[in-house]
Order: sequence, then C-alpha cells, then structure tokens
Amino acid sequence: MKFTVLALILGFIIDQIVGDPHSIPHPVIFIGKLISLLEKELRKRFPATVSGERTSGAVLWILVVLASFLAPWLVLRLFGWISPWLRLIAETIMCWQILAAKSLRVESMKVYTALETGTLEDARKAVSMIVGRDTETLDDAGVTRAAVETVAENCSDGVVAPLLFLALGGAPLGFLYKAVNTMDSMLGYTEPPYTNIGRYPAKLDDVFNYIPARISALLMLPAGVLLGLDGKNGWRIFRRDRYKHASPNSAQTESMCAGLLGLRLAGDAVYHGVLHKKEYIGDPLREIVHGDIPLACRLMTLTAVLALILSCVIRFLIT
Repeated sequence: MKFTVLALILGFIIDQIVGDPHSIPHPVIFIGKLISLLEKELRKRFPATVSGERTSGAVLWILVVLASFLAPWLVLRLFGWISPWLRLIAETIMCWQILAAKSLRVESMKVYTALETGTLEDARKAVSMIVGRDTETLDDAGVTRAAVETVAENCSDGVVAPLLFLALGGAPLGFLYKAVNTMDSMLGYTEPPYTNIGRYPAKLDDVFNYIPARISALLMLPAGVLLGLDGKNGWRIFRRDRYKHASPNSAQTESMCAGLLGLRLAGDAVYHGVLHKKEYIGDPLREIVHGDIPLACRLMTLTAVLALILSCVIRFLIT
C-alpha cells in the first residue's frame, strides 16, 4: 500500500515537471493501435448490421480492457517478485504516463500563445490538436472558448479520474481506465461509421466517469475559491447547468468552471462537418478573454493537487 501511494505521488510530481515527452513512446499509443487493429478485424468477422456492429463493439471493449489491465499487472507482479523497489520504479513510471495534467496545460497554452502572438489560423490549428470539433470557422472568442472548455472537461478524464482509479487499483486499474477513455475518444461518435460499433464504448465510458466527473467538479469549487474566483456563482451554475450536455458527465466540470470564471461556454459546434445543437453553459457575466486559458489551467492544476490528496486518503482507507 505504501509503495502504491508513493508511486502515485512520485508519478504525479514527474508529470507536473516532465509531462509527456514526444520522444518517449506513450502506452496510450499502443492502446490506440490495438483498438484500430481489433476494429478492423472484428468488422470482418461480424455482419454489417446494427446488432452485428454493436456486438463487435462490445467484444472489442472487453478485449482491450483485459489487455490494458493484464499487461501492467503482469509486469508489476514480475518486477515485485524480483524487488519491491523495482516494482516501485515501474509503477511510478506507469502512474506518470497515465496522468496528463502538464500535457493538457502545455497544449492549451499553445493556443493562448498563438492567440497572443500569432494569427487566428495559428490559433485554430493549435486548438484543433486538443478538441474534437471542427475549428476552421471559429473566431477569436470561439477558439478561446474551445480551449477553456477542453481544459475544464479534461480536468476530469485526464487528471482527476485517473488519480482516483490509480488510488483504487494501482497502475493496472489506471491503464484500464485509460483504455476505456481512449475507446470512447476513437469510437464514441454518433456519425457513421461509428454509430453502432461505438455505442457500448461510449456508454461504458459514461459509466466509468459518472462518479469521477462529479468529484472533479466538487474539487474544482474549493480550488476556484483558493484562486479568488466566484465560488458562489460556480456552485449556482453547477447546480443549474451540469446536465446541459449530451453526456451525463462532460458538463459537470464545464459548468463549475463557467460559473467560477463568470463565462458562458458550450453552445452549437460542428463535428466532422455536421452541426450539433448544444445548450449554453453558464451566464455571460463578462466577455471571454485570452487570459481565461491560463486561468483555467491554474484552476485545473490546483484541482489536480486536491485530487491527489483525496486519492492518497482513499488508498490509505481501503488498505
């Protein structure tokens, strides 16, 4: 137990300092390649019907989840048999790779830098790297809003949720969660050709993120207060707007962030050339500015620190 907590803390610190160097192959890349390979093979083996594609999606989900859990579990068992210190080093590295706080901050700040010193086209290109929507027609405010929204939303599934799963089951459960999240990112679309094969990956991602998303929003509230933001308005908007999204989870942190910053987020967005009508989240108490991107990043980082403390407490309690 003490080694797992230490690995979690050390992995968190390394992530905050180092982030995700592009020179080091990331395990999520291999998970993504496994998903693509299985999707291709299972589409051949199951009929191209609604039920056939949904079944193939369910089989794909089970296989990827098992592989993502068993691979790190076996590695840690082997290293633990050799030396507990070797296991600690391995699990620390795994925890570091599972977390994405600095990566989210760095990529979001690239959008801020492009808005401040580059062209609108530069900013659109930068934000396209961190959002799923089409960015070609976004104006200055739209690019800024998209960056703030993705920091708020990914505060849960990129930082807080992985910390909680790491606390509950160490690196194997952490990688299982990353696999669930990656399958949703790759397959969880309502447009063809993913409408049916992505149904179960999308729904199960909602299940896995249901509690972490709410914990993330609740941790974001004291983080915002510590940063001098409007906690009263954050709580008000959270209670009012936390379900204004197609996903039961995405608007949890987004609504809290919108309220704390006094902004109106969300609204209509274009995905793969298709316009999706969305409700607004928050009230436009002021106009969004470029500086809201680094402010959202500070809010995310402090929320992550509170989540780390909570995760360590959970680990101590369950052991």
